[in-house]
Amino acid sequence: MLLERTQSLLLLVDLQERLIPAVMEGERTLANALRLIRAARRLQIPVLASEQYPEGLGPTVPPVRALLEAGEIHGKTTFDGARARGLADAVAATHRRRIVLAGSEAHVCVLQTAAGFMARGFETAVVADAVASRAAESRRMGLDRLAAAGAQIVTTEMVLFEWIGEAATPEFKELLELIK
Repeated sequence: MLLERTQSLLLLVDLQERLIPAVMEGERTLANALRLIRAARRLQIPVLASEQYPEGLGPTVPPVRALLEAGEIHGKTTFDGARARGLADAVAATHRRRIVLAGSEAHVCVLQTAAGFMARGFETAVVADAVASRAAESRRMGLDRLAAAGAQIVTTEMVLFEWIGEAATPEFKELLELIK
């Protein structure tokens, strides 16, 4: 499966103020999530975000929140975002069947959200260099389990090149700065 832009949706899982500082490689995860958001915006790919129990874990981190509209952020208390009514309804409203996931934590909410949407018939890609956990082993095990369950494990650069599709386009030239 290639991640064609006309069929893709970007879902950012729990990139929150109290989580990002606590996870390993949080800065890298955040930087790659921002690259994905910027590319999605330019390519007219829908972007949604979840917040796990925002009263306790805080809101989405400011750099991400600055690139999102208020209606694109959905609070949840379930670890599986597909079970969170507001988020699930927003995903369905995009009419996209390929979900690209980034966020935290890889072995909890990213894993359960990806599995939940796959169980509902969505094709799912998890961006390995844009997901994080507090422990390296947890992140690795989460990604291994997702791959075994049928999720595509990809990198930010893979997503960007697949969304762009070809070099001889204005989008490629505009988005080249996100790749370099």
